Amino acid sequence: MRRRDVIAGLSVAAFWPLTARADQPAMRVVGFLSSRSPDESAPFAAAFRQGLAEAGAIEGKNIAIEYRWANGEYDRLPALATELVQLQVAVLAAFGGEPSALAAKAATATIPIVATFTTDPIELGIVASLGRPEGNITGISLLNATLEAKRLGLLRDLLPQATKLAVLVNPTFPAAAGQLENLQEAARAAKVHLQVLEASTDAEIDSAFETIARDGLQGVVVAVDTFFVTRRVKLAALATRRKVPAMYSLRVYVADGGLVSYGVDLPDLYRQAGVYAGRILNGSKPADLPITQPTKFELVVNQKAAKLLGLNLSPDLLSIADEVIE
Repeated sequence: MRRRDVIAGLSVAAFWPLTARADQPAMRVVGFLSSRSPDESAPFAAAFRQGLAEAGAIEGKNIAIEYRWANGEYDRLPALATELVQLQVAVLAAFGGEPSALAAKAATATIPIVATFTTDPIELGIVASLGRPEGNITGISLLNATLEAKRLGLLRDLLPQATKLAVLVNPTFPAAAGQLENLQEAARAAKVHLQVLEASTDAEIDSAFETIARDGLQGVVVAVDTFFVTRRVKLAALATRRKVPAMYSLRVYVADGGLVSYGVDLPDLYRQAGVYAGRILNGSKPADLPITQPTKFELVVNQKAAKLLGLNLSPDLLSIADEVIE
């Protein structure tokens, strides 16, 4: 073979993979918007990817995922949502409750959105119906904010002699008014005084626990809010230092030193959101995917935290706990 022919053949062989790759369709991108932080959300992001994989969408193989984190700073969410929309993601998953869902909804009316809600999304005007959401948004309603009354009741059972309790609530959280209404009704039924403490900054959290100590409040319910989740270590440390039993909404609080939590199985809900996102990638429309609700709730207790608080947990409480952290 002549040298010129060899060079020509090598040139074609070298060029062929490039043209073949150029003919392949671009990998679709999934947007992941969260009001939470990446460190504490690692297992939940993994559960989301698992759900996607169950629907045949595998990160690095046939999809890419773009992550945006607000770290509990809700005012960052609109810009982060806009960034993902400008990337022309195929589906936008919004996590961390109503602030993320509202930011995603405001950013696009065309890109499909899968969101998690802490309360009823109809009440906030996010969707028209749970069965047929209409528009471009669907997802999972955690009902977490509506469980506040249950949490107060469990704290009351833990502290049967308590007459004065507190609730720590973030006034900037969209579901705050509903949370307080449920808690105040539960407090009246339990015949305990409930003092409302508001916090949306670290300094206000410090001030709230100073008030708890000054006013002799005997326990506190930390209301559902992503800002509080990102400050869970701080909250557990303050509760221990002030010797105040605290009730939380998610297991992650208790895993990081909190006393007790009652709420949804969060990893499974992220997995469900991943399945929904995968179904949309496969051609389903958000309007045809009903907003689902959780069926599994978990009570988690931290024995070490109880000892630091000087509490003897009742055998009845321990017997009904889904998990006891020693």
